[in-house]
Amino acid sequence: MAMRTLIKDILARVGERVTLMGSVAVRRDHGKLIFIDLRDRSGECQLVFVGKEMYASADVLRSEWVIKVSGTVNKRPENMVNKNILTGEYEILVEDLVILSEAKTPPFDLGTDGREVGEESRMQYRYVDLRRARMQKNLRARSRVLAAVDEFLKQNDFLEVETPILGKSTPEGARDYLVPVRVHPGKFYALPQAPQQYKQLLMVAGLERYFQIARCFRDEDTRGDRQPEFTQIDLEMAYVERDDVLAVLEGLMVHVVKAVFPEKRITQVPFPRLTHKEAMEKYGSDKPDLRQDKNDPNELAFAFIVDFPFYEWDEKEKKWDFAHNPFSMPKGEDLPDDKQKMGEVVADQYDLALNGYEIVSGGIRNHKPDLLKKAFMMLGYEERVVVDKFGHMMDAFSYGVPPHGGGAFGFDRLMMIFMNEPNIREVIAFPKTGDGWDLMSGAPSEVDKKQLDDLNIEIKKLKK
Repeated sequence: MAMRTLIKDILARVGERVTLMGSVAVRRDHGKLIFIDLRDRSGECQLVFVGKEMYASADVLRSEWVIKVSGTVNKRPENMVNKNILTGEYEILVEDLVILSEAKTPPFDLGTDGREVGEESRMQYRYVDLRRARMQKNLRARSRVLAAVDEFLKQNDFLEVETPILGKSTPEGARDYLVPVRVHPGKFYALPQAPQQYKQLLMVAGLERYFQIARCFRDEDTRGDRQPEFTQIDLEMAYVERDDVLAVLEGLMVHVVKAVFPEKRITQVPFPRLTHKEAMEKYGSDKPDLRQDKNDPNELAFAFIVDFPFYEWDEKEKKWDFAHNPFSMPKGEDLPDDKQKMGEVVADQYDLALNGYEIVSGGIRNHKPDLLKKAFMMLGYEERVVVDKFGHMMDAFSYGVPPHGGGAFGFDRLMMIFMNEPNIREVIAFPKTGDGWDLMSGAPSEVDKKQLDDLNIEIKKLKK
């Protein structure tokens, strides 16, 4: 097979014979010659099929067929230049054509940004929808941001560590996705809502600075900026106070914006800081939008929100619950004995807001086993339940644990804001619909009885 040239590289190959491979984006028949716009991962260029033999070979081509062509790179006539694409001054005079794969007519037009197409259709044919320029741009930007994150954190001595996907179900807020275990009937793993416990155990292990691009799972109602599975930029640091962590979070965001989105403007650096009380009183939100011009798509207004309430009253359930992360340290490293004062407890917790969205949640962690136990018991958890759910952490902390803290970026939400998209599904390769369906594969789906029998599971019929 001849050496392949990417479309973007033809600019330096004028007068040379090249071999290109890609998909037919547009076909235009001018009677005695056919023009094809060819698309590969690097861009588009115009192919010219002229002469009886080449015209006949190209006459069968249709949209999205995959082809290989060889021909000479020529400069276009001045009046034929397309200034809208990188290769608009050039074209390929095709001499050989090989059809690699035929394609059915696409279910929708790929020449638009896709916003006029129904989301269900786009999700069902996601592998086609991803071919459009907007989606390619989003995924490429996502990759570049991850590279910038990796660069910054490793330059700052963070170690990338993968933590388990199969873990233990613990009371951390949202419902867990449970995984039945065939070899231990009646037992279940839980998919991680976050790597919270593992990253704290890595601090116990002496790694001091950890990060990972973590897949997380929460069985909760979905909406535009949530999915059943999502991605976090997760990090943790030992021997730190709040300001140490906030400096890293701010530095990371400034680095990413400069590296990937130089056209964007950060409203204020250093990022402003508001207490939770100040934010609620002034803006009525714990994730205020501080942009100077909300019509400016390139303005990024970051703000740290600090000093969250430790507990909050759940009016629906008529009970107290954690307002934020149960593993956070209460201010003053103590909790009151009087439950009437639960609403007064302030946590050493913080968020990073961006343009009206929460993009980071974090805190200085509670590294004192007895205080961590008390935090749960004040909500009515029995000591035996706390020990059963978190005994491994209590035991680990008894072997010596440094003060530590960290945070986690909601990466999909962050990309949604960077790319000025209306929801996170536009920046995820294969997302679920708003109500949790994968229309492309048909998940979630039923499984056969043998699989259920192997797991000792019986499905109860729902009462109508």
